[in-house]
Order: sequence, then C-alpha cells, then structure tokens
Amino acid sequence: MSGVVTLKINGIDVGAQENETILDVARENDIFIPTLCYLEGLSRIGACRLCLVEVKGISKLLPACATTVAEGMEVFTDTDRLRKYRRLIVEMLFTEGNHVCSVCVANGHCELQTLAQQHEIDYVSLPYLYPQRTVDASHERFVFDHNRCVLCTRCVRVCDEVEGAHTWDIRGRGIESGVITDLNQPWGTSVTCTSCGKCVQACPTGALFMKGKSVGEMVHSPSFLTFLAQMREAKK
Repeated sequence: MSGVVTLKINGIDVGAQENETILDVARENDIFIPTLCYLEGLSRIGACRLCLVEVKGISKLLPACATTVAEGMEVFTDTDRLRKYRRLIVEMLFTEGNHVCSVCVANGHCELQTLAQQHEIDYVSLPYLYPQRTVDASHERFVFDHNRCVLCTRCVRVCDEVEGAHTWDIRGRGIESGVITDLNQPWGTSVTCTSCGKCVQACPTGALFMKGKSVGEMVHSPSFLTFLAQMREAKK
C-alpha cells in the first residue's frame, strides 16, 4: 500500500500517492503538460521530452511522465525555459521529417499539429533536412508513411505490451533511426502481424493509417484509449 505525499505544482498544494508520476498528478489536478510519446496504458519511456518540467533544487529538466513524486517537491510546468525547450523540440520534429499537413490523412486530428498550435509555431527557425523516406503500402489494410513518423514508439509498445506480437521495432541510431517491421521487411510480408490495427490507433500522427482514408479522414477511436487503460489495470 503506497503512502500519500504532498507537493506543489505551480505553487498549488496537491496530494498524491508516492508511486505516481508528476504527469499523473498534474492531470488529476487539471494542470496541462504537453506529451507525445506518452499514451495511457503503455509503458513510459520519456522519449519525446515534451513533458519536461522544472523541479526546485534540481538544475536539469525532468520528464514528468517518468519522474515519481516526492514529499515536499516543488514542480513548475510552464516557465520561459520550458516553453523555449518545448518549442524547439516541436520544431525539430517538423524539420527532421516530411510533414505536409495540407495533404495528410491526419490533418486536423494530429497530435504533432496540435502541439504546434499550442506553442504558436507559425514558422520554423531550423533548416529542414528533407530526408528520403519511403511509404510502405504492402499491407492489405494499412499504410506506413515513414515521412510522418516521429519515433514516439507508441506502435512498438502497443504491439508488444498489449497485442503481444512485437511486429514493430527500432533500427539505427540518432538521425538514422527508424521504425521497422520484423527484420526490416515490408509490412505486408510480416508473419507476426495480426492485422489488429492497434498500432494505427496508437499513432499520434498520420504515419500509420487505414487504406482508403483521404485528407483529414484518419480519426482515432476514443474507445481504444479506454481499452488501453483497462488493459493496464488488469495487468496490475
């Protein structure tokens, strides 16, 4: 049985279970912290760094999704320093891929697009890399557009932790990293894929989508997110 701790978030006194994360407690108290790689019901890896927060007495920024609360902790979620870092992260995600919202199936329903709007990004100060990436349409039901992938690994984790197939994985390092199917083969030839569609529902952008969807038509199912949360509770 975990104990109860008290802490401050943006000067507000809040209570929490000692095994909760800063992100958990913030959401319970309607305090906004942006996220991209986080998805309730999946493991937390702190990959996107958008949920970075400041903690009094600690010089480095900490990921709210992977930092457990402590008694007397003082957390700040919206400072000039954090806004600067978050804007830079979103800009880098746009410049490292090929995101053209006007022709994307997830236009209007994309978490990256929403983050850009929240941070008032109407221009990008970094040079675009224009990587040469492919589109894998070999699956009979789904498409994987590598140009729109942000390496959140939500597809990798939902396939492994919920479906149990582990069809997806990551290859390479740094800017050369990418999501692959099995041992880097076309999705349609995978012998492990169950065609369940969980990866498509978990994707925050238009990288994974159902065939037949046009611009702005790829909408994720809210009931699927509830299912993930229930699966997490069942495993406890």
